[in-house]
Amino acid sequence: MRIVLVGPPGAGKGTQAAFLAKNLSIPHISTGDLFRANISRQTELGKLAKSYMDAGNLVPDEVTIGMAKDRMEQPDAENGFLLDGFPRNVSQAEALDEMLKSEGMKLDAVLDLEVPEDEVVKRIAGRRICRKDSSHVFHVTYSPPKADGVCDACGGELYQREDDSEDTVRKRLEVYHTQTEPIIDYYKAQGLVVTISALGKVDEVTKRAMSALSGEDA
Repeated sequence: MRIVLVGPPGAGKGTQAAFLAKNLSIPHISTGDLFRANISRQTELGKLAKSYMDAGNLVPDEVTIGMAKDRMEQPDAENGFLLDGFPRNVSQAEALDEMLKSEGMKLDAVLDLEVPEDEVVKRIAGRRICRKDSSHVFHVTYSPPKADGVCDACGGELYQREDDSEDTVRKRLEVYHTQTEPIIDYYKAQGLVVTISALGKVDEVTKRAMSALSGEDA
């Protein structure tokens, strides 16, 4: 299967992508991973992307598209893939269509993870990270520490990252609504979109997604 995963920040795309890719035996292709891999390997596209990022500018669509194209041409993606974070706008969606068409391929589905805006804010703004070890992550509502502001694992101070603040989250949602959400209508016109609720436990959402992708009632 060739699948695009969409949804607002905080919808759990990364978590669901990993589970779905494993269940479907296809590679999980994440934009973040693509950027990190190309920059660390110092590919031409990686150097180009880094030059824009170092200058504080957005990486142009053609650079992102080039990285995605290279990755989708790898042998492990021959029988399908799950795209997470790409396409990010309608221009990238059109480029992806052209890319697949030139190879005689097409998308099978676009999985839209739906989460109410207030829940997105609650999920992200409630996160607290340990200053001593950033792998220790808590949540003020869903997984609070035993002592307020103190890491259960190592006693380090818990803090809220700047990009997890409510104002920043709402700005990220605005960008999502303006730039990424229009691809849902673009793909709806092609009859590819399946929308599921991303509320509930991780395994419940995964089951819902697998049912929706197989054409069963989600």
